[in-house]
Amino acid sequence: MRKYLALSTAAAALVGAAATAYAAAPATPADTAARPLAGLRVLISNDDSMQAAKPSNSDGLGLYELRRAMCAAGADVVVMAPWQVQSGKGTAVTNGGVVTAQRRTELPAGYEDDCASAPSQGAVYGVCLSAGPCGKDTPSATPADTVKLALRGGLRAKAGWRDAPDLVLTGINSGPNVSASVNDSGTVGAAVAAIDQGVPALAFSSSGDATNTSFPRVNYRANAEFGARFVAGLRRHGLLTSAFALKVDYPDVSAGQRAKAPVWTRVGDGAVVYHAFEQRGTSDSFDIALGLCPFDGSGEGECAEGREDADSTWLLAKGHVTIAPLTWDRTYGTPVEARRELGRVERYVTHEAPRP
Repeated sequence: MRKYLALSTAAAALVGAAATAYAAAPATPADTAARPLAGLRVLISNDDSMQAAKPSNSDGLGLYELRRAMCAAGADVVVMAPWQVQSGKGTAVTNGGVVTAQRRTELPAGYEDDCASAPSQGAVYGVCLSAGPCGKDTPSATPADTVKLALRGGLRAKAGWRDAPDLVLTGINSGPNVSASVNDSGTVGAAVAAIDQGVPALAFSSSGDATNTSFPRVNYRANAEFGARFVAGLRRHGLLTSAFALKVDYPDVSAGQRAKAPVWTRVGDGAVVYHAFEQRGTSDSFDIALGLCPFDGSGEGECAEGREDADSTWLLAKGHVTIAPLTWDRTYGTPVEARRELGRVERYVTHEAPRP
């Protein structure tokens, strides 16, 4: 049994409400094929921030594409995301101080009316570490912070949601989250924070272009539109579960190629990107840089990939959408408690999931 530190009475009540596993609202006969997510309440977060201001599209544009696709499918969406880019924060949390959830009133061009007909109108909040307004240089809450805030009172205060959302979606991340980088991923960390509170969650990531420095809108849009259909299928089959999160990575399609069919994978045991440290002469200082391994798993040392069903190999070398289950429990050799649910989701991904 998991143990937690004692909370205040009010906070404990909020946690208790959020920790209940809420089943997604079933679709009604009035729902149409064009709105398969009607009645579904969705929280969206990420680790790239909600700014969407950089030419490289690496600071939250994917979040707006995911918001757009979910609202188009009929979902009621609220966004609570880090104020600043928090890539690589994993499951890190802030242990003291004050956070502010500040609503964004001027959305990125082209996304203003995407959720106009939704009950919550797709409200977007950036969460910063401040007792006052969030400014240009205000420090940011972590991805896990934003989800915990939302589920432990933030959505009640800002959106009037008395219960937990039916689903938490994180991303779409700028770049894939595969192999060893999964442990560092704030996108994954935010999804883990959701299932930790008993709420189903999916973490979405998209590959960049051939240069790995730019993240085309077309990749985000293809991922988001697939994601809406994928979530609709999970909902229709009763497979939205908080027993584990699902990690969905989408290949680069910016040169006109099509993504290949979804594949059920495991997190690879090698690395694709790793942290490198170069000492500055003989000083005590080291420059931090990102090293890049071969995409086909042919590298040596920490770059070597030993799993045939590795997410990185199927995504980067073969061009498939890759899907892998993740939980907060990293205990080696632990029994799979939700084996039946896991098998049902794997069969759905393998045989029935939508094709890109």
